[in-house]
Amino acid sequence: MPAAAQVSSIATPPQGSVWNTMSSVIAGQARESSDLRMVVQPYGGNAQMMQALNEGIAEFALNDVNDAISAVAGSGEYSAAMPNLRAVARINPFPVGLYVKESSGLTAVADLTGKSVPSGWDGFPIARSHITAILAAGGLTWDDVSQVPVPELIRGSDDMASGRVDSAFFAVGGPKVAEIDASVGGVRFLTVEANEENLAKIRAVRPAFYFSEVTPAPPRVGVKEPMMFVTWDNVLVAGSHVPDEQVKRFLSVVFDNIEAIGNAYPPLKALNLETAYKSYPGLEYHPGAIAFFEERGVEQSDSE
Repeated sequence: MPAAAQVSSIATPPQGSVWNTMSSVIAGQARESSDLRMVVQPYGGNAQMMQALNEGIAEFALNDVNDAISAVAGSGEYSAAMPNLRAVARINPFPVGLYVKESSGLTAVADLTGKSVPSGWDGFPIARSHITAILAAGGLTWDDVSQVPVPELIRGSDDMASGRVDSAFFAVGGPKVAEIDASVGGVRFLTVEANEENLAKIRAVRPAFYFSEVTPAPPRVGVKEPMMFVTWDNVLVAGSHVPDEQVKRFLSVVFDNIEAIGNAYPPLKALNLETAYKSYPGLEYHPGAIAFFEERGVEQSDSE
């Protein structure tokens, strides 16, 4: 069967997550502008997504580059190495934060001292390191807050809306954040202190974390003023079983339709062919991706 006729699945977190929304937009564009048959397949969280790629059950996924590196190595939240994961492209910077009800009066992560923060994350363990870093960027540790177990991303926001926990964790631009904002009369992301000392703290948690400024815009619900966020690179990952030609065709869809994809979901306006081929320690690129970038004349850039 030729690659063009095969069904390719993009593994994502549950509906309402940013990666699910981004993947749905990209898959829709692939169906519209090519004969690639792309479907979105939700999983419980990152570990299940990476396992699906590693075992050849799914073809592609969007993920935090740090998590993909950990999955390949079998480190951090991963008890076994997943050697069949390959980088395909850097997609965009991905700012994340803790957000609260506007009515709480809280404005900074430092204000969470003695307040409750979602913990546990058995269904979405990637959140543990992210929240650790966000707390550190606010001058706090887990010992400074009350820990309330939540299983995964969507449920964590629902629990904040219901009052079970004071704060919730999500990426900027997440549809779920907009849903909660509408249901509770307003939400806001909490500010962090972006300085050299805190940069060292967050990089001790995840070496590829950095700070980026996010400005208010309609899709960025909860961003009330220009704010700094803990950020990482969002990457497209593929299983090594995916044929080279299928990877090349998919990358052509993504980078030949940047304007349409960005119009459909504004955070994807950050797509940029010139910055998409970035090296990462411990993460190998798929041969199809290497061929694509070489054909487009894009040289690999060093990781920061």
